[in-house]
Amino acid sequence: MTARFGAGPLRRLVVLRHAKSAWPDGVADHERPLAPRGRRDAPVAGRLIADADCLPDLAVCSTAVRTRQTWELASAQWGTPPPVRHDPRVYAADVPGLLEVVHETSPEVGTLLLIGHNPGLEELVLELAGDGLDDALDEVRTKFPTSAIAVLAWHGTTWPALAPGTALLTGVMVARGKKK
Repeated sequence: MTARFGAGPLRRLVVLRHAKSAWPDGVADHERPLAPRGRRDAPVAGRLIADADCLPDLAVCSTAVRTRQTWELASAQWGTPPPVRHDPRVYAADVPGLLEVVHETSPEVGTLLLIGHNPGLEELVLELAGDGLDDALDEVRTKFPTSAIAVLAWHGTTWPALAPGTALLTGVMVARGKKK
């Protein structure tokens, strides 16, 4: 399938799966914090996003503790983080639910960062990508691990125009921090 680029400005959807989380006994899934590896990887994710020149105009983040911590550590790597909206619908969302959230984005936003969970994020990337570069689609199909970042580009005047097969998957990165 080939991406169908329409008229309008170039927009980017940056999809970030939360960093590695801990599994403490007796803690509900929504309340699980980042594991030590996740605390190392999240700042690396922020630097990768900046190095790829994909700093967002807005971030939409799941309300789960691990996604909020990922956001805080990643965005701390940027001079001035953009506004963030914590949206409970992103937690455990499927593709239609994630698209609903994305479609609500203001047309002034050129680059949107979406921080959430699998399998929804992986499925969203594969659904939106009409094409990919450098085997990026195969990489996402194989595994979209914690701290993975996918960058989708598309042309459109408003976010509701983003539909399955209309974006180009321009890159996939996985943040991995080093142990101290």
